[in-house]
Amino acid sequence: MLRKQTLPELIQELRGHENIINWHEMEPQEARTKPMPAGVDPRIAAALAKRGIRELYSHQHTAYETVARGENIVAVTPTASGKTLCYNLPVLSAIAADDTSRALYLFPTKALAQDQKSELNEIITEMGIDIKSYTYDGDTSPAIRQIVRKAGHIVITNPDMLHSAILPHHTKWVSLFENLKYIVVDELHTYRGVFGSHVANVIRRLRRICKFYGSDPIFICTSATIANPKELAEQLTGKPMRLIDDNGAPRGRKHFVFYNPPIVNPQLNVRKSATAEVNSLAKKFLRNKIQTIIFARSRVRVEIILSHIQELVKNELGTKSIRGYRGGYLPKQRREIERGLRDGEILGVVSTNALELGVDIGQLQVCVMSGYPGSIASTWQQAGRAGRRHGEALILMVASSTPIDQYIVQNPEYFFDRTPEAARINPENLIILVDHLRCAAYELPFKGDEEFGPLDVTDIMEYLVEERVLTKRDDTFYWANQSFPASSISLRSASQENVVIIDQSNVADVKIIGEMDRFSAMTLLHDEAIYLHEGVQYQVEKLDWDHKKAYVREVDVEYYTDANLAVQLKVLEIDKTNIRRTGTIHFGDVTVNAIPTIFKKIKLSTFENIGSGPINLPEEELHTSSSWVELNEDQLDPEVRGDRLEQVLLGIANVLRHIIPVMVMCDRNDIHVVSQIKAVHSGKPTIFVYDHYPGGIGLADSVFKRFDEIKDAAKNLIRRCPCKDGCPSCIGTEIIGIDGKRRSMDILSFL
Repeated sequence: MLRKQTLPELIQELRGHENIINWHEMEPQEARTKPMPAGVDPRIAAALAKRGIRELYSHQHTAYETVARGENIVAVTPTASGKTLCYNLPVLSAIAADDTSRALYLFPTKALAQDQKSELNEIITEMGIDIKSYTYDGDTSPAIRQIVRKAGHIVITNPDMLHSAILPHHTKWVSLFENLKYIVVDELHTYRGVFGSHVANVIRRLRRICKFYGSDPIFICTSATIANPKELAEQLTGKPMRLIDDNGAPRGRKHFVFYNPPIVNPQLNVRKSATAEVNSLAKKFLRNKIQTIIFARSRVRVEIILSHIQELVKNELGTKSIRGYRGGYLPKQRREIERGLRDGEILGVVSTNALELGVDIGQLQVCVMSGYPGSIASTWQQAGRAGRRHGEALILMVASSTPIDQYIVQNPEYFFDRTPEAARINPENLIILVDHLRCAAYELPFKGDEEFGPLDVTDIMEYLVEERVLTKRDDTFYWANQSFPASSISLRSASQENVVIIDQSNVADVKIIGEMDRFSAMTLLHDEAIYLHEGVQYQVEKLDWDHKKAYVREVDVEYYTDANLAVQLKVLEIDKTNIRRTGTIHFGDVTVNAIPTIFKKIKLSTFENIGSGPINLPEEELHTSSSWVELNEDQLDPEVRGDRLEQVLLGIANVLRHIIPVMVMCDRNDIHVVSQIKAVHSGKPTIFVYDHYPGGIGLADSVFKRFDEIKDAAKNLIRRCPCKDGCPSCIGTEIIGIDGKRRSMDILSFL
């Protein structure tokens, strides 16, 4: 029988592997601790001592002391560094000292809320104090709901539930709002873009109701590492914040490795499947009984990798020692997997980013990522899952052929030398703001001089009076409508006119699985489109445009769809301008008129076009914000004019489409890039980058501010791509044969 290899031995063996293109080593760090603060109730201290916690890490101690002084905090430390104690300790101390005190915990997902409730209740049981903590979400039964409203010391919920079920019915929650001492906002970094812009307005409504009942709670926020945690926390809560980032948790030696699979198709620059390489690497660690977590980008990918690995190791380890973890698993099953990982019974887990958030699974030894997770912050969150406190840990990121993955692994300095991305929100987006002002007026009459964020909203309230949504008496605005506004407003979309997605895979259980704004639905929910929902593939069988319904059925296919959109942009207003040597960069408001024309079926493994079809939908109009680059054609190389210039612009737009989401921390669907050989407003060759949401959410503005950084990243990606003259991993394949790579870089260099 072969001797089991240790992790240090496997690390040493891996160092010489030909496909490893970067090896980054992080030195170990000793714990920095301080004694338990004198103000902590002895029963809490005893309960923590039973769990082996007799001292606090420096950041936990600072958090407790700062909150005790009445300051709002945002604690930012890596995964598994004990952030939970930053809020549980002050909250439990306050309730132990005064039984009337209340706290509200906000988590971005139901699963995370359930996990935190379990841990909290264990501590409460060991304390021997009668503190009642409950989750309040869509799964809470009506009988329990009444108990939570009247007797819950700690109410654990999510922003969607707060928005639609708690705030509109605040009169049922009097004991909570009258005595609310603390509001905990966990995983702060997840509140960005449209979702974060909505949540900032929900918190404005929450603070307004607290003020009405005479409370002024302290905010305790925690976040993974992002570039602007203090700014984001202040924008979300409207309160001044104290940043706590002195991480005192210990860390063992960590090896962070970039692995690039070998090229199997030199012409198209297509590499060996990342999934196959992940399977092979993970098998090696698992066979040596080294606890490993594998992260995949989608539910489908999780199941594919899981079945392969279970097959590879079933004789040595048995399939039960390798488990999957993703959305769609039942809560009981999730708890069982988490417990098995903590106890060491489960050797390997294949997960979506569901385990990226703070669910307690202990510390594993190896983390393998199938592809770049999409942001630096997310990557560090996943990497944080590996690393016992004093042992060595290995993190392997296996790249796919996509431009983003190739850019990251071939530019390691971009990843390691910079701070994670800034999370952007725009609570003043007019569509989002109007929605929440309607909700606020429904909840409580709105005084004429009342503040709701930094803007004067009197004009908006007067507009709502004209629309007969509100009535005005003296200087107060009252709700005047029969409808219940929160029920029709989704926190995940900026548009009110959403297309509802109906899953009819199971005739006995037809259900709504999501919604999408009309503008996005044109290219993502047309007939025959392959729609991905939480990693599961669905085919759109029918898009009922008039009734705003898309009927889908689950499928398992080896291709995705990409729609061509004929886009016409009109510049409405220019807000900012930056004049360059051979062109000009602008930022302002635009109208986008779009009509989808055809869709293509593209093979997942090789990006080949394997079919197409027409799309028959009417034109849609979108008012949004955009950044755009205008080129002075007369100053360009004569060889790159006319048709050739149009092709080169397409190539540059393709690169920007992949680079920008990485740089401004957003989803690929949040921002669109369009090139035009003759823009309507100027007649000049132009590349537009616009927010794919009505009114914009600040992404295009970020592109304007960071244009040089984005331009350099685009040039770097093109330069380092090993293809001869264009491939799916850089400028695309439309411009092969016209020296497209060099000409694309020339134009970017001119600006």
